[in-house]
Amino acid sequence: MGERDALAIAHTEASMGWGGQEIRTLTEAAGLLARGHRVVVYAAPGSRLLDEAPRFGVTAEALPIGRKRPGGLRALVGALSAHPVDVVNAHSSTDAWLAALACRWLRVTGRPAPALVRTRHVSIPVPNDPATRWLYRRATVRVVTTGDALRDQLVRDNGLDPARVDSVPTGIDAQAYAPRSRQAARDALGIDASAPWIGVVATLRSWKGHRFLIEALPRLAHRDARLAIVGDGPQRSALEAQVDALGLRDRVIFAGQQTEVMRWLPAFDVFVLPSYANEGVPQALLQAMFAGIPCVTTDAGAIPEIARDGETARVVAREDPAALAAGIDAVLDNRAGAEAMAQRARAFVGPRYGLATMLDRMENVFRRAIAERAG
Repeated sequence: MGERDALAIAHTEASMGWGGQEIRTLTEAAGLLARGHRVVVYAAPGSRLLDEAPRFGVTAEALPIGRKRPGGLRALVGALSAHPVDVVNAHSSTDAWLAALACRWLRVTGRPAPALVRTRHVSIPVPNDPATRWLYRRATVRVVTTGDALRDQLVRDNGLDPARVDSVPTGIDAQAYAPRSRQAARDALGIDASAPWIGVVATLRSWKGHRFLIEALPRLAHRDARLAIVGDGPQRSALEAQVDALGLRDRVIFAGQQTEVMRWLPAFDVFVLPSYANEGVPQALLQAMFAGIPCVTTDAGAIPEIARDGETARVVAREDPAALAAGIDAVLDNRAGAEAMAQRARAFVGPRYGLATMLDRMENVFRRAIAERAG
């Protein structure tokens, strides 16, 4: 790539959490850096994203953008003035507002202003008030969603021009998530190699549905099955209390936050994502499919774009422990059928949800946004 083809990109992120959204932001930033673009991430002080950025090889700077305050606006205007970029990609509501106002301020004061791109990672409804319409229809040049269902929602419910909204699901590094030996993974983790293992990888938020999976565990016909909960978050103490109340402590592992998810995925006989709301195309579900793990999930958000019942996953009713248990038992009862389903899932997601595909599409979004802003 020639110097003139390189883009200058700033990502903004107000979130203090750590999950698929933040990992997507840093993965995308790292991938575009590797392609020769100049990329910086502006994040709120004390955020987990700032701590994790060096591991991704990404430059991240702290700005007071965690709240909608004048200080955050001034700081963002100052950063964009001192280090001009071609495009700002905002990832959460608070930083999107601050970025929109900062770009507006730069234009009003006659300074170079970047094009604003807003990425929507979740399917939470967007308000339809006048201020939000200004943000999405005028201040933002292009909107990106992490699944077609989220795109359709914005077009249908918020009246956005479909020509300005791009669906770009998160991309997975196929080599990093290639299938591996189950036995070797269990040996490395030091877990019971003879028991069936059910796994979930997700931030411990209410809408991820962990409590329904825990409630499903004693309903399983496979009484020797174990559950590994990989991830951390605000629901951990409540989930641990639920496990204790059901007398399941000897069957459940809380693995906590893991920087290397592939230490755990190959150990699972079945991967379960019991979300009941807010999902785009979930990164963890994609990772499990790339890794060749049979999956049980729901139809929340954009999940049906990759999880097709009986073809690429078992899709069960939301918030229904009995349905979850039946889906898990169906996988464990028919190992050959489950393996064939996992192979179909990997064949489906491989050419559609790879890392390079995501980076190609985001480059195109950014170039279109720059051209449209100039026009």
